[in-house]
Amino acid sequence: MFVETGGLVDVCHKSLLSCRRRRIQKEPNRHTTYKRTIVFSATSNHETSDSQIPRVPNVATSEKTWKPQWLRTVAPESVHTRYGELKDTVKKLGLHTVCEEAQCPNIGECWNGGTATVMLLGDTCTRGCRFCAVKTNNKPPPPDPWEPFKVAQALAAWKLDYVVLTSVDRDDLEDGGADHFARTVELIKLVKPEMLVECLVGDFGGNQQSLERLANCGMEVFAHNMETVARLQKYVRDRRANYKQSLKVLKSAKDLNPKLITKSSIMLGLGETDSEVRQTMLDLRSVGVEALTLGQYLRPTTQHLNVVEYITPERFSQWEAEGLEMGFLYVASGPLVRSSYKAGEYYMKNIVETRRSLQSH
Repeated sequence: MFVETGGLVDVCHKSLLSCRRRRIQKEPNRHTTYKRTIVFSATSNHETSDSQIPRVPNVATSEKTWKPQWLRTVAPESVHTRYGELKDTVKKLGLHTVCEEAQCPNIGECWNGGTATVMLLGDTCTRGCRFCAVKTNNKPPPPDPWEPFKVAQALAAWKLDYVVLTSVDRDDLEDGGADHFARTVELIKLVKPEMLVECLVGDFGGNQQSLERLANCGMEVFAHNMETVARLQKYVRDRRANYKQSLKVLKSAKDLNPKLITKSSIMLGLGETDSEVRQTMLDLRSVGVEALTLGQYLRPTTQHLNVVEYITPERFSQWEAEGLEMGFLYVASGPLVRSSYKAGEYYMKNIVETRRSLQSH
């Protein structure tokens, strides 16, 4: 107790009030959180109007937001399951998977189904996209020269007939790692010719020689992700990536090898409008893209972009229908869908095999 301006003041009480004031000023209330992270229902009175308002994601907030029920997944079991077998093989051979590095929510479902997306050229990316959980560094360690052999060895042992290969961006390498990537595909085809290979690649800085090396290495599906709509590119992706360059990469792959199936992916929930998503889909069709996936953006850490909006499963279904009407051969659209989601691979396999059959006659 002490005397202040002629009166007695309880120091403990005063300190408590001061702490409360600081906490209130520092921490926004729940209403503030929900105003920024909006969950639209299929029957929301605000869905039509709000979905037309251009918004921008940011990293200025660190408070946790609650995910809707449809985004909750079951943790994978690792004992006596295919998930455990794949995890052991990946660890023993020193391989990396985008499933682990990017914290994919479908890892249990895909790995127990015998599907994994192998990540080449190490686990450290030279780019710093604001949505991605993969480690970044301007000067990552040099690629493992034995990696193509290790990957081929692993895939020869796995009971798979369709595999997805991807990689980190390697702007520190002259060809962006294209030859390393292509040699991996060629070795896979050597040990397991019947295996269908999808390659999810970066833009290689627009290097045409790198794209040509990849487009003709023996893969069946060439995938390159647009990630988001044109307006949000500068907020979401690394400054070295851009909308026009991604469209050019997809067009170049098709021009270099017309037999390839080209594929791309868009994340939703970053503040895009319906008209912007629709235009992106039309732009992808204009350069010959035949397969498309759309999924919900999920914030990996508080250091990444916040989720502006959670899209309902019903809305994703509407996007799937629109995509098929536009002429895409395949559209996988759902909250947990990712660019290499296994449901798409079964369908992609059918497309590839049908084309092979037609070309042989």
